[in-house]
This record gives sequence, structure tokens and C-alpha cells, in this order.
Amino acid sequence: MTISPSANAQTSQTIVVKIGTSSLTSANGQLALSVLARLVETLCQLNRQGHRVILVSSGAVGVGCARLGLTERPKSIEQKQAVAAVGQGRLMRVYDDLFTVLDQPIAQVLLTRSDLMQRARYVNSYHTFQQLFNLNVIPIVNENDTVAVDELKFGDNDTLSALVASLVGAQWLFLLTDVDRLYSADPRANPDAEPITWVQHLGDLDIDVGDRGSAWGTGGMITKLEAARIATSAGIRMAITNGQTPENILKILAGAPLGTQFAPKPNPSNARKRWIANGLRPSGLLYLDAGAVRAISKDGKSLLSAGIVEIEGDFQAQDAVVLCDRNGQEIARGLVNYNHHDLQQIRGRRSSEISMILGYDGAETVVHRDNLVLNPDAVGSDMKPMVEGEYSH
Repeated sequence: MTISPSANAQTSQTIVVKIGTSSLTSANGQLALSVLARLVETLCQLNRQGHRVILVSSGAVGVGCARLGLTERPKSIEQKQAVAAVGQGRLMRVYDDLFTVLDQPIAQVLLTRSDLMQRARYVNSYHTFQQLFNLNVIPIVNENDTVAVDELKFGDNDTLSALVASLVGAQWLFLLTDVDRLYSADPRANPDAEPITWVQHLGDLDIDVGDRGSAWGTGGMITKLEAARIATSAGIRMAITNGQTPENILKILAGAPLGTQFAPKPNPSNARKRWIANGLRPSGLLYLDAGAVRAISKDGKSLLSAGIVEIEGDFQAQDAVVLCDRNGQEIARGLVNYNHHDLQQIRGRRSSEISMILGYDGAETVVHRDNLVLNPDAVGSDMKPMVEGEYSH
């Protein structure tokens, strides 16, 4: 299958590269130094070409396990946090030594989900990355495992890398993993699995992604496809390629049909709407009648109380919610202007009745169109959207 031409590799771009634990470490949990050296050399070459580069690196828990002589990944979050604290410093020391050989300064950036959920911290994170770029520094990002609690975890670095790419407005996201590309099924278990080199529309994929990551990683193809959803909806081109050969990044940027590449969606949302769509976790569901679905998806209108037929979730005003049709198919996400209790009272009623029902002058709209992001990939899905508390980690 022919792959669409890549952007000119000589044009300055923002590039986010994520490497997984399985690519960073050997079977006994020790760091694969030869892979790390080639990765560092590749990132430095990209930087010398004028690109702005971010590395999202897994491996803190795996390296901590090796340092402490543990033979399996910790199960409890408390033990995992302690082991990550041991491994993160050792991992950064190795990176610093390798980058220093090539005279490239780096910075450690540790994030939790709350850093991207709160608007002020989200904007501050953006400015931090921009200043690091201005200083010719390559940021190395990881989840702050040592302090993150379960409900504030990204859960995997595939998702983290896509959210960081969306935050900084990257042009490319590369996921370096232990397979060379996406397949129709797990090639380790199914010898008939077909390779997939180009994905124009995620909704057209019909594959068996399984539920197995590597022994040390937390991901798998499910998380990589979620990363692709986040990235492509933000107008970012994504590629999955083998982490053992990080120099493939340079070849892909030059137009080589390597790995699996995902086409970015045209006309992506602005930065604020990307934050609403991807940075926030929905706290509730609003089920809409056909007229409201048409108004927001076709006519570009705000959501009014009259079009809401059912509500789920215990949310507050300005929380993120998922907007669905009557069958539970996701239409959009947005910031709601009423809490669950008040919205339950005014759903199905005209805006002119709100003040009489609630006893105060509330907003005319339930979700204003400026705070609403359509989610076309979810339309037509028979999967009920997840809300806060239903996410797996």
C-alpha cells in the first residue's frame, strides 16, 4: 500500500519520540545501552537539523527492578512508586552521560495527569516546553510515578506521549516499540497476521489488538491506537516503528515507507479544544435527542437544556462531559455549565424556564459551542463512552 509523502525532513518541526520499556531493556531488565546510544545519536541529529525534539521515555520501574534485584514488576502502587524512584535517577544519569558525549543539554520533565487536567498548569507546561526549546534543550518526559495516585495516572506512556504531542502542537509522534509495525493480529501468536503500513482513518481498522503488552511494559497495541486517536485528531502524524532501530525515524521523515503511519486529520481543533478533548477526563454523560445531536454536529450550535433526555455521572459545573445520542454513541465532549443536580432539574426544558426552575439566572447554554469538541471517530461506535472511575490503569 502506498504511503502518502512525508513532510520535508529539512523543514523545522516539533517531533515527539516515545520509547517503551521493552525497547530500552534486555530480557534480564538491564538497560540496552546500544539501543540507547543509537536513540540519543538520532535525537541529536534531529536537533542539529533544526527540529524541536521531545523524548518520552519509559523504563524507570524496569530499571529500578534491575537495580534492586527484583524478578518481576511490582503489583502494588506503593511498591511501584518506590521502585520508580530508584530507577528514574539511574535512567536519567545514563541519558545525561550519553547526551553529554554529543554536547546536547537535556532536561527531566515529570508529569501527572493533573498537570494536563488543570488549565493553568496545562498552559504553564506548554510554556516550559517552549522555553526549553529556546534554550536548545531536549526534554525527557516521564510520568511522575513516585507521587501520582491511581486516579491521576496516565496509565501508559503511549497516552502520555500523545497528550504531550498535542500540548506542544507537534507535527510528528513516533512510538518506538518491540514490533516493527501494526499487524491485523498479534504476530507473536498468529503467524497469519497481516502487516499494516498506512492508516488513513482509524475507524476503518478491523484488527485483533489483544490485551498483552510485554513482560515489563504496561501497554500493547490498544494503548498505541488510543495514542493514534489523540494524535491524529490534533493534526499530528504518527508512526509506530521498531525501537531496536531508532534511526528509522530519520528514514521515515525522509519519506521511507517504514513502520505503520497514521494520517493526521485535516483542520484540527485549536489548543483549548484539544485540551478539552484530550487533557480532561469526562465526569459524566449527557444523552441527547435527535434535534440536539443535529444542532451540535451539523449546525455548529451550542447544547441547550431542551435537547437533553438523560444524564449520568456526579459532575460539577465546568467539568468535562461526553455528549451522546440516545443509543450511547459519542458525539462530542465539552465543559458543562451546570452541576448534575441542577441539570437534572432543567433537562428537557426551555432555556427561558431555567431561572424559574432553579431560582437563579443560569447560563442559557448547557455546553457552549466554544467549549465543545466534536468527536467524529466515536460516532457510529457501539461502545459506551467511559467516564471518570471507569478508566483502566
